[in-house]
Amino acid sequence: MSSNQFLLYGANGYTARLIIPVALQQGLKPILAGRRKEVLEPLSAKYNLPFKVIDLSDTPALISTLKELPLVLNAAGPFHRTARLMIEACLQTHTHYIDITGEIPVFELANRFNEAAIKAGIMLMPGAGFDVVPTDCLAMFLKNQLPDAVDLKLAFVALGGGLSHGTATTMAESLGEGGLVRENGMLVKKPLGHEGRWINFGEKKMFVMAIPWGDISTAYHTTGIQNIEAFTGMKPSIYRLLKFQSLYNWLLRTAIVRNYIKKKINQRPPGPSEEARTSGKSLIWGEVRNAKGDTARAMLHTADGYTLTALSSILIAIKILDGKFRPGYQTPGSAYGQDLVLEIPGTSRQVLD
Repeated sequence: MSSNQFLLYGANGYTARLIIPVALQQGLKPILAGRRKEVLEPLSAKYNLPFKVIDLSDTPALISTLKELPLVLNAAGPFHRTARLMIEACLQTHTHYIDITGEIPVFELANRFNEAAIKAGIMLMPGAGFDVVPTDCLAMFLKNQLPDAVDLKLAFVALGGGLSHGTATTMAESLGEGGLVRENGMLVKKPLGHEGRWINFGEKKMFVMAIPWGDISTAYHTTGIQNIEAFTGMKPSIYRLLKFQSLYNWLLRTAIVRNYIKKKINQRPPGPSEEARTSGKSLIWGEVRNAKGDTARAMLHTADGYTLTALSSILIAIKILDGKFRPGYQTPGSAYGQDLVLEIPGTSRQVLD
């Protein structure tokens, strides 16, 4: 078993195609995997890498492949469709599992497999990309600044860039489902965009609205903070429109609407151009508050989300392949600490007054 080999599942996707050259630059040799030979074969030839055609429903073939490998990086979303099958196979073959999801149900699923993963001696870490490496590390940093914090708020904005097909499709499959927060340690449903506010991101003030970002799940595991909300940048006009979403959520949940939107997504380019990624960047803001009203705030500046995902997922893969891991379900912060994100080029952290 080579220490520089791992399985990259969903290798033909937009983000996976960014991950491959980063892996090669770091001396890793991913085995490209997915369901369609016609897209894997030319990708394999381009990079001179082996490939495997595997359907996740074919458990024997999946287990046979994973038995030979120490790690799988799952880049095939929507992850609520792929994570369980891959994790269950990894538990049988003692193969570490990471992915690049931001889907709360996947984080909660992996947490339920914690004891099984400890017994198998493997680490399960969904969210090894922009969802949720920078926000999770910032949450841990703020918790260390104010150890008795009881409330955490995180917000991020993307300047430039855009969405890949995979990200947009995942969002389409969540239409009409509403929002989610952490209240007194419990996941509580809220209307999407139930709260909006202006935040000073240093470069300028921007409007953000509450969304069910992955940290509603992961930051609780990382910090133990009982009340957590996440926000993203949004035009105030769209936010005002979303205030009426509860009136037509039933329609957004129908297959005909979701399939129509996914059809439109597939007619667009697969994701942001290289120029857009290079010029784009992400700003992440966080605040914690204790019961006395004391606060601590900080910000991160990072590369655009897709570039960061390629870099962070391979950074974590290298650590695992080097034997640096904690068995069980882990978040980026719980496994590697608050400064993990600072190992990624183009990242800086700033404490705010």
